[in-house]
Amino acid sequence: MTVNPTAPARPVRTRGIEAARARQAIWLLLPTLIAIALVAGYPLYRTIYFSLFDASLTTPEQRTFIGLGNFWFTTDEGVALGFLQDPKWWGAVKNTLLFTVVSVTLETIFGMIIALVVNSTFKGRGLLRTAMLVPWAIPTVVSAQMWSYMYNDSFGLIGRGLLGGQALLANTDSAIWALIAVDVWKTTSFMALLILAGLQSLPSDMYEAADMDGASKWTQFWRLTLPLLRPALLVALVFRSLDALRVFDIMSVMLGNVNAAATSMTGYARQALIDNSLLGFGSAVSVAIFVIIMVIVVVYVTAFRVKFD
Repeated sequence: MTVNPTAPARPVRTRGIEAARARQAIWLLLPTLIAIALVAGYPLYRTIYFSLFDASLTTPEQRTFIGLGNFWFTTDEGVALGFLQDPKWWGAVKNTLLFTVVSVTLETIFGMIIALVVNSTFKGRGLLRTAMLVPWAIPTVVSAQMWSYMYNDSFGLIGRGLLGGQALLANTDSAIWALIAVDVWKTTSFMALLILAGLQSLPSDMYEAADMDGASKWTQFWRLTLPLLRPALLVALVFRSLDALRVFDIMSVMLGNVNAAATSMTGYARQALIDNSLLGFGSAVSVAIFVIIMVIVVVYVTAFRVKFD
């Protein structure tokens, strides 16, 4: 039998198989998508709906349509009613962004150091891996209350013992940094765990070849470890950044109403919605928080695609 080399190759019928798998995946994901639409989609719709009304939490049925008045509105007397005109809102945005940037940066650096140490071979490594998860395993409310006692200027180990009676949480400038320290202490182990999982997926023969070529450990880290660790690092940054942007529990437990100026965006929304019973106003703030987080998610996803295309 003679084979003509110029004859076109027989097409492989993979498109039909891929299409069938895609349809099967959609049907398998459909129950989950419906559940997400009911659990998350409907509350989001109601939040957007009430953000366009002047409504009270106690009597939501008595509402008046005001459009974007909850976001930006000034009366004829020059009184600003929209939260975008409230300096406290922008202060909350500043606190949240500062908290997110500083805490996530420090947690990434410390988590990387811990993961590199734990990933090496030494006696007692298993015990150290277990011990580093203790701060993360403690409930946030418990750890926040524990640190609040330590920051106390009357009897706290830090406030009274180390700082000589300085009230860190009562001062707006120092309160945010005290909160960042608590978050770094608690969440660094989470970052270390995610980075450690990425380190353990790297091939060991690559480092053996680098050792044979005479590359130093510092060179191996910058030229091999860090570039290959980028996927795990980006995933860890996404999780921690989104979690930090929604911070509420640490600030609520440690500050309460003592230092309301150091509150976060979610704390501002909670004050408007729960404390002041402003359903429409609080819903508008929640919509703004959702938009901010969504924009940051898009930025992260775009960066993720750029790195792997």
